[in-house]
Amino acid sequence: MAARAKAPRVGPYLCGIDAAFDVLSGKWKALILWELHAHGVRRFAELRRGVPGVSEKMLTQHLREMEEDALVHREVYAEVPPRVEYSLTEHGHTLNEALGALGAWGEERIRREGCEVVGGGGGGGEAVAR
Repeated sequence: MAARAKAPRVGPYLCGIDAAFDVLSGKWKALILWELHAHGVRRFAELRRGVPGVSEKMLTQHLREMEEDALVHREVYAEVPPRVEYSLTEHGHTLNEALGALGAWGEERIRREGCEVVGGGGGGGEAVAR
């Protein structure tokens, strides 16, 4: 059975937060944004290693959706073997900057609650809003 194409996300929205969360829906999208922001250009396998726990299927799905939403640029090189690289668009950079305050809030929560951080730390407010 062929996969059905997902309808484009165009609202109606209750507010700006609703519209922003619409393109961020999914467990991994904010982490993919952070990884691309922190490292610039990444190949698929590098992204997969940089976002621990994401499956190949979910990473592929989220990257496609983020490309459709103009957050991520996908560059395919005509080489053998084929090489594909992902990077943030200007639109993706602006969303990442907007997430800076949310990341800072999360860092404070981690500190206040004494939560464990995968990989020993980082990836919070200061890392998101570089």
